[in-house]
Amino acid sequence: MSFEVSTAFVQQYKTNVEMLLQQRGSKLRRAVMSDSYTGKAGKAVEQIGPVTAQKRTTRHADTPLISTPHDARWVFPTDYEWADLVDDQDKLKMLIDPTSSYAMNGAMALGRAIDDEIVQAAFGDAKTGEDGTQVTPFDTAGQQVPADIGSGDSGMTVEKLRAAKQILMANEVDVDNDPLFVAMTARQHDDLLSETQAVSLDYNTKPVLVEGRITGFFGFSFIHTERLGIDGSGHRRLIAWAKSGLHLGVWNDIATRIGERADKSHATQVYVKGTFGATRVEEGKVVEVLCAEA
Repeated sequence: MSFEVSTAFVQQYKTNVEMLLQQRGSKLRRAVMSDSYTGKAGKAVEQIGPVTAQKRTTRHADTPLISTPHDARWVFPTDYEWADLVDDQDKLKMLIDPTSSYAMNGAMALGRAIDDEIVQAAFGDAKTGEDGTQVTPFDTAGQQVPADIGSGDSGMTVEKLRAAKQILMANEVDVDNDPLFVAMTARQHDDLLSETQAVSLDYNTKPVLVEGRITGFFGFSFIHTERLGIDGSGHRRLIAWAKSGLHLGVWNDIATRIGERADKSHATQVYVKGTFGATRVEEGKVVEVLCAEA
């Protein structure tokens, strides 16, 4: 059972169960493509490579046969679950039944797990090929904005946003119709607050600073998350991507069950589960932006 439940007893004079500071569910799910799957794996997308048209130089010439390159990108599921117990005696001592709040807390944990899957997929090995057995690593050489762009290691700058946008556009990403996002921590957001171009109306046709927060700039929508990784040199690994460049596969969406456990003195069990995975769909649609935090 949960040995922390006593902190919610009536002696604490609380009338509501408050969630401790935490990321409340998934923040990145809305910014990626998603689909439902069954089985051991899912084919996220069939990839058809570019071809070049051939000039017709003579009349009645043979029809040219130009082979179309094919590939596929796969997504594999991971099972997640969470549970806790609440005794009937605990319910009697509490001002409200805690099970609904426990269920919400568990669902938030599963939402954060979705974000962890997406973050890992952005720069991790992608599974490709006819049956998903081939490995495609992240293209560090072509899809990375280094931390020392400009002059020495730096935090988040407008120059880095420009560099990320240039990479995406050079890769023929349809920036007019494919929404662009950048995931960053509070530290990088604070870096941008010092960038005149990012906050001044002299450089923007409409305000980008709302109540002390920059929601977007340079065609990117910003998503705040503290779940981004750090590389071996201590640089924060920000993700800049087109929505179609990352994919979330859902086998079982987040589900909650609350029931009695006879084997636990008939305590109430709050159980939350979900099965999902993520993948990078196309190399040219995801950019790594390195930022110093020292």
